[in-house]
Amino acid sequence: MLDATTRSGGTATATPRAAATELALTTESTAAPAAPIAGRTRPAGRCGRVMLSPWSRFSLLVALLAAAASTVLLFEPQRLLADGWPPHLGGAAAAAAFAVAYGLCTVAFVPRPLLNLAAGALFGSQLGLGTALAGTVLGAGVAFGLGRVLGQDALRPLLRGRWLKAADGQLSRHGFRSMMVARLFPGVPFWAANYCAAVSRMGWMPFLLATALGSIPNTAAYAVAGARASTPTSPAFLIAMGCIAVPGLVGAVVAWRKRHHLRGA
Repeated sequence: MLDATTRSGGTATATPRAAATELALTTESTAAPAAPIAGRTRPAGRCGRVMLSPWSRFSLLVALLAAAASTVLLFEPQRLLADGWPPHLGGAAAAAAFAVAYGLCTVAFVPRPLLNLAAGALFGSQLGLGTALAGTVLGAGVAFGLGRVLGQDALRPLLRGRWLKAADGQLSRHGFRSMMVARLFPGVPFWAANYCAAVSRMGWMPFLLATALGSIPNTAAYAVAGARASTPTSPAFLIAMGCIAVPGLVGAVVAWRKRHHLRGA
């Protein structure tokens, strides 16, 4: 039998088995260089998954908050009460700059009462109230966004304690009402309410609307107190201090009564 040549012309003709072998070798030689490329892309994909993991994002949140708190300690915003606002800033520009600084300071754990007093002392009762409310909503929105994007996925699996589950359920099911109570009655720190709401399943609009409406009475009282601090015996100052003390007392009573409900949850 003739495999390599034909009887008529003697021309070499490959058998089907030889042709299949040659095709397989050609395919392997063509696909071989692609393997190292795929191997080189695996570490990059693994690194991306690590960087986007919940605990990596939570670590970034902790680093950002630590840097913000360190910056506040360095610049000491409480000096505004003693030194006043820079003289080259005035009017709407000063109010806008203070609102932005107010919001960033609340993210960095600066107490709002101090900032509200400064707003009243610097801008008076009415403009101070508007500026402080704008800064309150801005700071709450920034903190809520940071907590929701960087912290929620890592912290939600840790909500296993009885009190934590009860607080999470209250914020998730009755977000607007719960946040209104937290803003109206002092007791829960501003930053703590922001990040607790971010970890829960509360929506953006109920959170921001409840923050804006619930912060008006307390913010107004502090702004008036700051504006009238030079006359501590004036009726306006005394009424403002009463409006600060009464919600605090009511908040303490409500918290005392609610503790039984949380323990039984």
